[in-house]
Amino acid sequence: MTEQEAKMKFVLLVYQGSTPVPSSDRWQALSEAEQKAIYAEYAELNKTEGLAPGLPLGLPDAARTVQVRNGKTHVKNGTYLAEGAAGYSVYEADSMESAIALAARIPAARLGGAVE
Repeated sequence: MTEQEAKMKFVLLVYQGSTPVPSSDRWQALSEAEQKAIYAEYAELNKTEGLAPGLPLGLPDAARTVQVRNGKTHVKNGTYLAEGAAGYSVYEADSMESAIALAARIPAARLGGAVE
């Protein structure tokens, strides 16, 4: 088995929760240095080998959930889960432990959100 074959791909879903986002009151309450530090953390994460840089998703209010029941399409405003994902990344790693360690470095995980 080659090293490439031994790696697994993990999808990291980032949930915003109460994480301060640019233009929010919580973000504006942070000092400029704190804001720059958060951006720098994300920039550093994006240099991680095996990580496809994260992509943001739209706001939960703009989401639509589509289900097909008995051949009929049903569309619901909002996300399927109570809290919609804010973004995602794909990480190719040797183990679940590596993926967990990377997820713990994502600022949203400690600023009021979560990473699944």
